[in-house]
Amino acid sequence: MYSDGETLENDCMGCMKCELGKTRTNLVFGVGKKDAEVLFIGEGPGENEDLQGEPFVGRGGKLLDKYLQAIDLDRKKNIYIANMVKCRPPKNRDPKPEEQDECIFWLREQVRIMRPKIIVCLGRISAQRIISPDFKVTKQHGEFFEKNSTLMMGTFHPAALLRNPNQKPAALEDFMALKEKIIEVCERTY
Repeated sequence: MYSDGETLENDCMGCMKCELGKTRTNLVFGVGKKDAEVLFIGEGPGENEDLQGEPFVGRGGKLLDKYLQAIDLDRKKNIYIANMVKCRPPKNRDPKPEEQDECIFWLREQVRIMRPKIIVCLGRISAQRIISPDFKVTKQHGEFFEKNSTLMMGTFHPAALLRNPNQKPAALEDFMALKEKIIEVCERTY
């Protein structure tokens, strides 16, 4: 167990526990306010993220930033963004369960150190791993669940919204509900 995020990140940077470590350009640990009350968790880095070493920087990231901006959130100021796995799966495929198993320690430690009040799972992979194995994004998006005294919500992955734009209004509603929940339970996000 780690006492601070900096040591955790430094140790994670050298991780080679699974095959993904051998093919990465950059490990993508996360970005944002280190003691944020709101933590967003995606599934894994894509090509742009692998090249830049930061989560959600491609087209999906630009869309995510628009949703964040709509509710006065900013990855540099008042939230933190991480992923289930820290290295890019080849050809942007879903991270395999065994890859998630090897990498989940790093995310658990991030959560334990950060102690967010709200976790937002971006997409099916993270929602099924963190909220419930049978989580259905299309049916349960925007609903809040409480686990270990942390509120959790799943919503559409930005890349899925780019492929299926008719879900964008529902995603915006999820973000509006998130803003209300932040106002209700967070003390220093806004």
